[in-house]
Amino acid sequence: MSRILLDLPELAEMNRIIAECLSTPNRMMNDIVTRYLKVKGKQIRPVLVILSAKMFGKVSDKVLYAGAALEMLHNATLIHDDIVDETSLRRGEPTINASMGNHIAVLVGDFFVSNALAAGIRTGNIDVVSALSALGCELSLGEIDQICNVRDHHYDEESYISMIRQKTASLFMTCVRMGAQVAGASAREAEPVVRFAELLGLCFQIKDDIFDYYPNPQIGKPTGNDLREGKVTLPLIHALAVAPAEESLRMKALIESGDLNQDNIQTLIDFAKCYGGIDYSFERMRSMQREAYAVIDSCPDSESKRDFKEIFEFIISRDK
Repeated sequence: MSRILLDLPELAEMNRIIAECLSTPNRMMNDIVTRYLKVKGKQIRPVLVILSAKMFGKVSDKVLYAGAALEMLHNATLIHDDIVDETSLRRGEPTINASMGNHIAVLVGDFFVSNALAAGIRTGNIDVVSALSALGCELSLGEIDQICNVRDHHYDEESYISMIRQKTASLFMTCVRMGAQVAGASAREAEPVVRFAELLGLCFQIKDDIFDYYPNPQIGKPTGNDLREGKVTLPLIHALAVAPAEESLRMKALIESGDLNQDNIQTLIDFAKCYGGIDYSFERMRSMQREAYAVIDSCPDSESKRDFKEIFEFIISRDK
């Protein structure tokens, strides 16, 4: 794991703020939240808030509350996504919907959203609250776009990139924009870092999508979760574009049939690999990385700039 994700002292204070914001007299809610927070992800998004603030100023309490707000909003979307996708495990632990049912999981997700807005208000910056509201809309529209892409059978790269920009990259962009803004940077000063974060977010989602084509250590076979839901991601999009027309049409018919059992999923995975879908996806990520480095190199040299680059490399190279 990236050194920055393991050794950023401000994260401990931000996590204390999150725990404090989510504390309630209700024992059931406290138990659920406590268990949920024990299994943290990599917390890349709040790290981006902190690094952006450091690049343009200092990490104040307002920065930490902004980061806490974004992390709680992000976790709310994960909780709600688990309900929609009927996910039973997240980070190796039972999801709230699996252990407590959808009714409680929806309420817990709503609780996270409400406290994200409350933390945003603690910054005393109306632009932060406005950004949180806009981000919630953007993330929701990204998910709706994905559903439309599935239903309308869009197999073009442009639609895919547009969708992941909304559903994933928008959060990364808001993180660095908010960190810079609360630290005192102007929108123009923050532009290179925001573009960097956009490319980082796109690569994060592309790499996540690649994982769907490889064995999951827990089940010993490719997960195929996206394919099972009819989601066509970059590796398969590329293969459909370059394969002979007859074979490409046969794969599209398989996707559109809705008969996505494990054998058919394996057929689609093999097809994507055979026609270079995985290699192409890595090439796209490396191309985005080069652009991101060129963009951020316009900023003055700093430890934060070096840390941003290290995180980008970690995102592409990670194995989970």
